[in-house]
Formats: sequence, structure tokens, C-alpha cells
Amino acid sequence: MYDQNSYPNDYQNHNNTNTGYTSANSGYSSYQNTNTGSYQYGNTYPNDYSHMNQKKPKEKKTNGGSGYFKKALAAVSLGLLFGLFAGLGLFVVETVTGTSDSADAQAIEGTAEPQVKETLADAETSGQNGGMDTAQEKAPTVQQTETANMEVYDASEVASKVMPSIVAINNHFTETMSYFGQSITNEEEASGSGIIVGQNDTELLIATNYHVIEGADKLTVQFVEDSEAEASIKGTDPDMDLAVIAVPLEKVDKNTLDQIAVATLGDSDSLVVGEPAIAIGNSLGYGQSVTVGVISALNRTIQLSTGSDGTFIQTDAAINPGNSGGALLNMQGEVIGINSNKIGGSAVEGMGYAIPISAASPIIADLMLKETKNKVAEEERGYLGISGISVTPEVSEAYGMPEGVYIAQVYEGTAAAAAGLQKGDIITAFDGDKITSMDTLQKELEFYAKGQTVEVTVMTVGEGGYREKTVELTLGNKLQ
Repeated sequence: MYDQNSYPNDYQNHNNTNTGYTSANSGYSSYQNTNTGSYQYGNTYPNDYSHMNQKKPKEKKTNGGSGYFKKALAAVSLGLLFGLFAGLGLFVVETVTGTSDSADAQAIEGTAEPQVKETLADAETSGQNGGMDTAQEKAPTVQQTETANMEVYDASEVASKVMPSIVAINNHFTETMSYFGQSITNEEEASGSGIIVGQNDTELLIATNYHVIEGADKLTVQFVEDSEAEASIKGTDPDMDLAVIAVPLEKVDKNTLDQIAVATLGDSDSLVVGEPAIAIGNSLGYGQSVTVGVISALNRTIQLSTGSDGTFIQTDAAINPGNSGGALLNMQGEVIGINSNKIGGSAVEGMGYAIPISAASPIIADLMLKETKNKVAEEERGYLGISGISVTPEVSEAYGMPEGVYIAQVYEGTAAAAAGLQKGDIITAFDGDKITSMDTLQKELEFYAKGQTVEVTVMTVGEGGYREKTVELTLGNKLQ
């Protein structure tokens, strides 16, 4: 019991037996305290609380529970009516749509008669021991088997047939970096793949991507049974990212020659989106691996790093670093494309690209006929005698100039001056190979010795625009 003096003065006038309160200020509604005579309230009520008009709570009617039974009876009646109408509705729907149990049984029997009959027979047997529950468990198994049929392509036979014609290519190159004006060189190695596409009297010919062999100081080829041999560049087409390299037959063991094979080239023009595709290559430099997918799209136009546009096959077969230069195959084991990880990159998963073999075949055939090139020691290399500026595709389009190397200056007493090359001429080809930049020209010169005669194609500006001419010149010594 609290001291009455702790409450407001007029609180004593309040009738303690009145257990129902309504206070707008406190937010309470119909508060009931059954412990009459022992109140525990805070001092938060106003002093004039006793003067508020307080109403007694309404007494609950207790007419012998008749109200409860009426409500229960009404609920049961509504439930029965709902069940009746629901049953009638279901019966009408089944009758109209033909989805009754008998119709289902006929449909299943018509689509999978042998399996269902066997299942029902099992159900009859098991029904003697356990009822129809077993039949109900087995019946869905038949439906799942039929609707989940999915063809899985077995690439093992194709892989075993084609792997002997796929090689790993290792590019040994020198990387030059500049730190605070000082040049630092490091010997590096990169891996790629290649496809054996032919053989002549003295060489084994392998097609690959140009970027796989670009800038190589030395190229080594690893065959299917892990033997290795050194290779040389036969010809290149940087615009199409294609190259052909050659391995002298005298450097290949007889055992290796017995195990390797020349690939069969297919027809990429007859491909259909969705048909299976198999990629084989030297993924990540670990050795040959096989990935399987489908032809996702055809004739994808993508701009290359050189600025030119190319049309490619898109596939979801994984093409990873090291797969470049490898084969994209159909289910007959024919090469339908040359994979290129450089085109797809790793930005998007499930989107690899390959050069269509129908577009690559004529270029590869031409490169196979070129003279094999070997790098010449730096002190023995020939010198052209110009300074030049690259005419990129953007510059070509903006100024109406042919792509190639713009001759900014011709040095006196050099091979270029003797051949009549002039400032303003644009070199477009060197010894039959297309020139697209100053870097390309410099890389070509690494394979030519001083005193060697070559043909250079240039575009000379004149009245009415540029005209093409080819000059023959003999490379000289580097100016001191």
C-alpha cells in the first residue's frame, strides 16, 4: 500500500472499485486492474484527473453461451457451402477440360505404354502388401524420365582423332621496360596453340594466330607425345591475326612423325547456331585440353586492336589464354575455326571467338607458299634508310590516306634513296607482306640481312590522288 499523500490531492475522492479508465492524455483505453485496492501508478496524471468524466465498462452478456454456439453454427454452415461449391466447380472444370483421373490414365498409357504397364503391374503386386501408395510413388518417375531427356555430346572420339594435329607453341621473347630513363630487358615466355595444316618436302606447316608468334626471338613447338622442335616463321597476316610457322622435318623424330597428323579443314559457311562445338588447345600452357559447347552466334563483327574489323564465330566453349591458335571443331572432327583468346578476352564469361576457317583457308594457303624466315643477328640486319609515321585506320579515314607507313624523311646514301622513294610516299607492303604500321615494318626488317634484295610497294600521291608502284631495292648498312 502506498501512502495516499504521494498522489494528487483529489485522487482520494476516486472510487478504487472502478477498474475501467479512459485517458486521452495517457493513451490508455479500457485499462483493467483486477488487484483492487493496490494501485501502482506513476505521477504522470494531471491533478484534475478525478474531475474527468469516467464511464463504467460495459458488462459482457453471458446468455448461457448461446452467442458462441450461434457463431460456431454459422461458421460450419459457411464451410459446408464453400466445400459444396468448390466441389461442383472442380467437377465442372475436370469435365470440360478432360483432366479427370481416367483421362490422365489414358494419356499416360498412350505416351508411355510399356513403362506404365510395368509400373502398374508392380503396383498391383506391392498393393497386396502395402496398397496403392507404392504405385503413386512410381508413376511420377516415368514422367520425369520422359521429360528430362537431354542429349549429351561425347567428344572423346573427336578429341582422340584430332589431338595429334594440335600443337603447343612457346614464344620466347625479350621484353624491354624503361625505368627513370634506363632500359631494362627481360627474357619472357608466352604460350599458345597451333594446328598442323600441311607438309611439304622439307617442312611441317602449322597455322596459328599472329599474336601468338609476334615478337618472338625463338619459337618452340611441342607435339602430342611431348617431343619439342624449334620452328621458324613462314608468313604472317596481322590484320587477320593469322600466321604460318614451319618446323624442319629433319628436326622431328620418326616416332613423332608416326603419331602426328594433318588436320582436316571444314566449312564454316555451313554452320548453324546451336550445333555442338569442340575447342582444343594448350590452355594456360598446361598442355592440350578439350572444352565443349555450341555455336552461339555467326558473323560477329568485332574491331581488333589494329583498328580493322573482323567477322568471327562466337561459341560458349571455353577459350582461355593459351587456347589462341588452337582448333574449333565440329562433331565430325573438322576444323571450323581458329580460336583466338585475344578477341574474346576474359571480360565476359561464356563468350569465345574463332576466325572462321572458310575465311582463313585462302590466307593460310598463301602464307604456306612463302619463303621461311629466320631472324638475322642485329649487326647483320639490312637497313632501309627512312624515318616514318604510322598511318592508322583512324588517320586513313580522317585524311583519305592509305594505311601503312608515311615516309617523313629519306636519308641520303641509303637503299630507299637509291630506289627513288620520296618524302610523302606511303609504304603498304614489304616483300609481299602487308605493312600497317612502323612497328610492323621494323619487325619485318629483323628477318632480312644487308645486301638482300626485296620488293617494296608504296603509294605515291599525284594528280587525282594516290597511285601504287613497286620498287626493288637492296638493303644497305645501318648509318653510323
